[in-house]
Amino acid sequence: MAINPLKYVKAVVLDWAGTVVDHGCIGPVAVFVEVFKRHGVDVTVAHARKPMGLMKKDHVRSMTRDPEVAALWRAAHGRDPDEADVDAMYLLTEPLMVECIARHADIIPGALDAVAAFRAMGLKVGSTTGYTRPMMDVMTVEAAKKGYVPDTMVCSSDTPAGRPTPFMCYQAALNLGVFPFWEMVKIGDTESDVAEGKNAGMWTIGLSTSGNEMGLTEAELAALDPAEKAARQEAVTKRLLAVGAHYVVPSLADCPPLLAEIDARLARGERPSCKA
Repeated sequence: MAINPLKYVKAVVLDWAGTVVDHGCIGPVAVFVEVFKRHGVDVTVAHARKPMGLMKKDHVRSMTRDPEVAALWRAAHGRDPDEADVDAMYLLTEPLMVECIARHADIIPGALDAVAAFRAMGLKVGSTTGYTRPMMDVMTVEAAKKGYVPDTMVCSSDTPAGRPTPFMCYQAALNLGVFPFWEMVKIGDTESDVAEGKNAGMWTIGLSTSGNEMGLTEAELAALDPAEKAARQEAVTKRLLAVGAHYVVPSLADCPPLLAEIDARLARGERPSCKA
């Protein structure tokens, strides 16, 4: 079926892990668990997933402020974690993350077709990520080998602050030469992705199944009981809508039809701040 170019929507801004690559956002989770373990604290996968999408140092800091993690830290060290501990753990985080990224760079099914559809609509394809530049130096090479090369890529280390601030989205818009921001659509799999797009004044689409919020590999998802899968998707959808997503769909593959709907809403004079 032919894809018609859009009149108003000019660009999409995509997250990376859990959106385009690394189904279930597995790579970063393993690193955060290992970093805390090396500091004598056994955190859970759930603890590691809560702040996902933030700049990686902010992620470590956010974990130390989790009451459950702080209690585990006190039990291990006899005191609360402080900023020096955050610094020490982040020194471990970056090299471990760089090391693991290449093992978690597989493209999520349907993502390349979705990107091709965006381009057929005449859209520019930007990207933002909580990964730092050294981490993305590895990821972009691996993704390019598999066919994914966005028009621009902005890292959390490229701007004064990462998510949930809008700075990375602003930089992506600048790099793409797109304005106003309401002609752009931010797509990602975490609450911080949605907050980033919302704070930037963009339309936002949350992903319920391919990324961190579901937290399952392709194989794990395929093996999940259908009723359990539906219940989890419903819970994730409610969370992403609650933080301001305009739409929530399972994966990037489900997004192209929504862009035509957003284009029609813009034609009617609606803006991202309007209620559906």
